[in-house]
Amino acid sequence: MPDQTEESIAKRKSWMSTLAKGKSASIGKLFPDLPVYEVIRAPETGTVMVRGRTGGTGASFNLGEMTVTRCAVRLPDGTTGHGYVQGRDGEHATRAAIIDALMQGVDAERVAAEVIAPLEAEFEASRQSRAEKAAATKVDFFTMVRGEDQ
Repeated sequence: MPDQTEESIAKRKSWMSTLAKGKSASIGKLFPDLPVYEVIRAPETGTVMVRGRTGGTGASFNLGEMTVTRCAVRLPDGTTGHGYVQGRDGEHATRAAIIDALMQGVDAERVAAEVIAPLEAEFEASRQSRAEKAAATKVDFFTMVRGEDQ
């Protein structure tokens, strides 16, 4: 296993997060042709405990369970990839694992440009759309000075 720096770990976390949040259909369109790979761990579904913090900084507590599917693959060059996605979509987890493995090799720049960047743009557009819908319902409260308060 190659030495991993904090920067390389952060980059991998970022693309794995993008793959996990991406829609399965979008990933399928962006990455239709799968390379040769060996399944190390076939897609399997289970649950994980989701934890939260009061105010984002307080004591942690168990929020509830979430269904996830995971998969692990190995490319012919020996690179191993892992995919963890919310829900029960084994194909999504498999594609995420393959892309994770490719992102660790010589094809990283091509895969980042063809798959990761469009997924990030789609996610940002979705986030922006939700923010605009929420902003449309925003109420600005202000204090009025009444006549008897003067």
